[in-house]
Amino acid sequence: MAEKEKTRYSDAELEEFRDIIMEKLEKAQKDYELLRNGLSNLDGNDVSDTSPTFKVLEEGASTLNKEEAGQLAQRQMKFIQHLQAALVRIENKTYGICRETGKLIPKERLRAVPHATLSIEAKDGNNKRKL
Repeated sequence: MAEKEKTRYSDAELEEFRDIIMEKLEKAQKDYELLRNGLSNLDGNDVSDTSPTFKVLEEGASTLNKEEAGQLAQRQMKFIQHLQAALVRIENKTYGICRETGKLIPKERLRAVPHATLSIEAKDGNNKRKL
């Protein structure tokens, strides 16, 4: 008799993934806070006592730094949201199931990218269709 293919991860496996996600989520939230604090403190280095030319250059660099930090903060928030969505999938016991194929995403992929919703095959298929 052939072994039936697994359709979902066991509760113990889901707990292992929850631990991985919680660890990544905690770090991501700390990183996000650092970025946000950095954004609000970028004006801390005042250049009012320097030459006008240097001040213009400094303001330009400061604006660029703010934009980069803002983009990083946005990406970090998106990552946090993906991790939180993964926790919801764990609660629903749908975590680790590819949203394209319906098959289980390999554990190795989920350990590397715990918020993944696509198997490598489905992801490669999507990329080929886009080309």
